[in-house]
Amino acid sequence: MKRLPIALAALTLMTACNMQNNPLLTPSELPYGAPQFDKIRTEHYMPAFRQGIEEGKAEIDAIVANPEAPTFQNTIEALEFAGYTLNKVGSIFYNLLEADASDELQQIAEEVSPLTTEFSMYVSLNAKLFERIKTVYDQRENLNLDYDQMKLLEDTYKSFERSGANLSDSDKELYSKYNEQLSLLSLQYNKNQLASTNAFQMVLTTEDELIGLPGFIRDMAAQAAKDKGVEGWLFDLSAPSYGGFVKYSDRRDLREKMYRAYNTRAFGDEWDNTEIIRQTVELRTKVAQLLGYKDFADYQTELRMVKNGAAVWDFIEKLREPALPVAKQQVAELNEYAHSIGFEGSEIMPWDFSYYAEKLRVAKYDLSDEELKPYFRLEDCIDAIFSLANRLYGITFKEADVPVYHPDVKVYDVSDADGKHLALFYADFFPRASKRNGAWMTSFGDQRIVDGVEERPFISLVTNFTKPTADTPSLITHDEFTTMLHEFGHSLHGILAQGRYPSMTGTSVDHDFVELPSQIMENWAYEKDFLKTFARDYRTGEPIPDALIAKIKAAKNYMSAYYHMRQIQFGILDMSWHTLTGMPQESVPDFEKKALLATNVLPSIPECIISTSFTHIFCGGYAAGYYSYKWAEVLAADGYSLFEEKGIFDKATAARFRHLLEMGGSVDAATLYRDFRGHDPEPEALLRQLEIIK
Repeated sequence: MKRLPIALAALTLMTACNMQNNPLLTPSELPYGAPQFDKIRTEHYMPAFRQGIEEGKAEIDAIVANPEAPTFQNTIEALEFAGYTLNKVGSIFYNLLEADASDELQQIAEEVSPLTTEFSMYVSLNAKLFERIKTVYDQRENLNLDYDQMKLLEDTYKSFERSGANLSDSDKELYSKYNEQLSLLSLQYNKNQLASTNAFQMVLTTEDELIGLPGFIRDMAAQAAKDKGVEGWLFDLSAPSYGGFVKYSDRRDLREKMYRAYNTRAFGDEWDNTEIIRQTVELRTKVAQLLGYKDFADYQTELRMVKNGAAVWDFIEKLREPALPVAKQQVAELNEYAHSIGFEGSEIMPWDFSYYAEKLRVAKYDLSDEELKPYFRLEDCIDAIFSLANRLYGITFKEADVPVYHPDVKVYDVSDADGKHLALFYADFFPRASKRNGAWMTSFGDQRIVDGVEERPFISLVTNFTKPTADTPSLITHDEFTTMLHEFGHSLHGILAQGRYPSMTGTSVDHDFVELPSQIMENWAYEKDFLKTFARDYRTGEPIPDALIAKIKAAKNYMSAYYHMRQIQFGILDMSWHTLTGMPQESVPDFEKKALLATNVLPSIPECIISTSFTHIFCGGYAAGYYSYKWAEVLAADGYSLFEEKGIFDKATAARFRHLLEMGGSVDAATLYRDFRGHDPEPEALLRQLEIIK
């Protein structure tokens, strides 16, 4: 019997004592080892985090103390699977912090942040551990490794190098200090943004205030008011409430009120994020320069498909230059239309855009959300995406009876064509005060193979769709259905994962590659042969008419240059913050206004700001990476053209794309794409798809 190192033996005894009553630490008896949400309580998190950190440290110590010479197995693989408990606890905790937050969870996040940061530094700045990694790395050409093993070795070495392993002791201390501060700032930024968002409510009590709002918007607001115990109709800054109001309300004064509230979140109030932004950007710049990079953008993009910040700017410019004049032309046309139907101002303002854009869309295409929503009952849409996955990839979804973290959540057991279990799929569709805005895919546990035993993933899809009312089922817009397909594409990336190593499976891919599976799925939302399989009027059962589908397709690229430029502006703002080599003298709003000045197509409102609620780049993992949405759109536009050529349900094409999904990050992203498509993508593919160029 092999003896355990002393530290690990002591830990084993301690673990046995601590595990008995903590569902985050005890083996799950649920199907496939699913999270025990029915047993997890707030008080379980801190002990589990502490246990996970101690266990992780002991595992690192055991690697370092191993008297045998460093090998791929006893060093690289051992490190890959170290910290399992901490990863498991963190996956559950941080996902619930996004989907079902509470003051108690926020407090725990702040308390645990320095602990997990310290553990991260304990690993990444461990000189003896890096020495063993470097020994294996230096021998890599003689180790006869498989491709994924070689990639894991190279990724591991580079990760340590980029985390300060080659720094002096004094610089390592600085690096640790900076990262601990950044971790806390990220948490505080997110906390402020959520609090500021939830603080705003607009309660309307008269019919005059509701002019222009369709029935489904009124019903949603009436239900929100009822839930909060107030009379009338309640509007807040959640996506369906805010978006619906500014799109349909005839009351320009109230649209402006909503717009200003939404675009001043965490700015000038008690949750102001401006100082946090300055501190975050300054610290990120210091980290990058400490590691030898010019700026944070160069540091972030080094291991992505794009490779450096200059290439990002070049990519953005290729998409900006032809689109800006087209976007300005589209806004000019909208201004002309607004004046033709009675608008009296000199030009439309940002709070007018959605309102008049919707009216012009209806006028041009005789198409409205009100007309479309009855055909997109949420339950039918769920069945439709499951059926699409079955038709393309042979997988099936069956509702499973396992515990959930909120009553709104449903769980599905996903099986392959041969009956093999692939994943548990958690679906959480409706808004609540404890959930952040937007839509996203995540996981409570990733796929991996340890000692020949495979663990399949727990995938989660989270949205903020309109809840059903007493009289109406949950009906989503066509745009929301497109969003649903987008996040389901991410989900398939996780569900179909087939790698050995969790750091290289599922969505663990190059940051600018990760949006390809999601972006490509959006295309099916416009395909007649798919829509006809499920889109029926929930009141009559009548299928969606061909004429309506034709309108959807015709309207697909309506205002495409404007919306394209909006995304480009987000990318420009992101890169402007993260290509700084020193802090600017301007205030945060002045810096933002200057960065976006040349690309504005609507009037800029001096009191409004994007940066203070731009969670993607200040606490969401997209720092110096927002361009990747457009990068992936280019990949998706070019990639989907193969489905268009071969057939949108073509099994051979789907099989090739499934291989791309299965491989995750175990194969170079550029190689995976070329293997699927047969060539490298070009930005022109997207510009043509958006009809910005011919």
